[in-house]
Amino acid sequence: MSSSAKSLTEGPLAKQILLVSLPLALSNLLQVLFNMSDVAVVGRFAGSTALGSVGSTSIFVTLFTGFLIGLSNGINVLVARFYGARHADDVEKTVHSALLVSLAAGVLLLLIGLLGSPALLHLLNTKEDLYPGAVLYLRVYFLGMPALALYNYGNAIFSAIGETKKPLYYLCIAGVLNILLNLFFVIVCHLDVAGVALASAISQCVSAFLVLRALTRVQDCYALNFHKVALDPATTQRILALGLPAGFQNAVFAIANLFIQAGVNSFDSLMVKGNSAAANADNLIYDCMAAFYMACASFMSQNYGAGKPDRVKKSYFIALGYSFGVGLLLGGSLFVFGREFLALFTTEPAVIDAGMKRVGVMGLAYCISAFMDCTIAASRGLGKTVVPTVIVILGSCVFRVIWVYTIFAHFHTIPSLYLLYPCSWMLTALAEIAWFGPKGWGCRASAGYAGRRYVEPMPLRRTDRIAGQGGITREFFDAFTRQERLPDAFTLDAALFKSFRFERSRLTASLMLRNLTGEADTVYGGYESLRVRRIRPGDDTLYAPHASRCTYAWPRSFYLTISYRF
Repeated sequence: MSSSAKSLTEGPLAKQILLVSLPLALSNLLQVLFNMSDVAVVGRFAGSTALGSVGSTSIFVTLFTGFLIGLSNGINVLVARFYGARHADDVEKTVHSALLVSLAAGVLLLLIGLLGSPALLHLLNTKEDLYPGAVLYLRVYFLGMPALALYNYGNAIFSAIGETKKPLYYLCIAGVLNILLNLFFVIVCHLDVAGVALASAISQCVSAFLVLRALTRVQDCYALNFHKVALDPATTQRILALGLPAGFQNAVFAIANLFIQAGVNSFDSLMVKGNSAAANADNLIYDCMAAFYMACASFMSQNYGAGKPDRVKKSYFIALGYSFGVGLLLGGSLFVFGREFLALFTTEPAVIDAGMKRVGVMGLAYCISAFMDCTIAASRGLGKTVVPTVIVILGSCVFRVIWVYTIFAHFHTIPSLYLLYPCSWMLTALAEIAWFGPKGWGCRASAGYAGRRYVEPMPLRRTDRIAGQGGITREFFDAFTRQERLPDAFTLDAALFKSFRFERSRLTASLMLRNLTGEADTVYGGYESLRVRRIRPGDDTLYAPHASRCTYAWPRSFYLTISYRF
């Protein structure tokens, strides 16, 4: 074990985290800029149809690359933990098992891209004129998926031990090559969509070759030796247990964003164009913040393995402060200079005005996502993946879909759509912090839906004396015997609680918020009135029912309860 292991387990944390994160941030920024160059070249030199074909595949490229990035997070955490604990044998097993896992994932995505591209594009109702080019682009682009998986594998290992400069250098080389090949294939060879995809696949192969070559030349326990490549069952299980939940989470994010895009598409074309222009800021800001998340996971995992709990906790708070500050700085700059930023993508004032509606909401909201994402990275750094993934899927994916079909469907305004981002971030962050934070704290949220309910019947109405009177009309008969249906009801409750343990006893204080939506007309239940009224005195007395009695939800209410268990 070389002395470089001390870089993450000893020394000033604030300086170390910053130095490790900056190359990661630059790598992420370069990746975004190189991807934007693909779109720029095909749009500038191949025409709008080719541009639309490439753009229509972006959701699937994001989905599958996000899965590979999530899988590499599991590799990063395991290598960092074993490296910090000085378990050289475990580091070696992880490095060589992870190579085969990553390669298998890349080959699987390659087959999906080659065989399933038509079906995937049909799911999005891709325009007929864009469909042939989109299928061709996906099939050629996915040829580089195994290489992309191997690059993420190497990047995860280097990041785990604090070496983030080498992946940055290799990405620069591959990115410059990507731009040159884009220009050559599109302008000289007139390959259009296929040329851009082929340039991306070749550059991914180059970056994978460089990072694997660097791993084979390392003089440490994380060195790659192709003669030792083999699947260790226990290590492989650990990699999959950490990486698969993260990968599926990233994939589900992409799927949830489809519903948001559908909401944007419900507006006019100006709003769609403005949203597309403003959305270019998302990857720039997210990826800069994501560098600190990866550093957080690496530092926490190494120090956790080294048995240094104080540095584990400090790593989380320092990385959280950095990521929040970066999000606030970049988002605030976008809020102030939003028109200048949008002018880079369009010259139409109406489109810029439409884009500013998104910038006005998102500019100061990016920093909120730091609380969610940094806490997720911290929990993974400690080897906890299943519960955080479930929380994220519910809070930031399922919640967004529900928002689109409820709140946005009701108001149908751009702010009501974009506000789902900060709201989902805050909700997920609170749940993550409550679960990941100090023990004894917890939160609980419950949602209920009730449909096809009826009032409780009163048997007296259905006796011969009341409902079976001679000469009674059908209208009166139905009034007594028909069982009234209650309106459908939706309820949302939340609670925050803290438990204190005293040997075998436990004291729990709970603050509950009932009827979170504050709906005053929510019907909890109902019953038919026990009384009837006579409407015609005499021998032929007729009766009419009183209206059913319903119980309604209390307005938004707070309850504080304290319980003690012996």
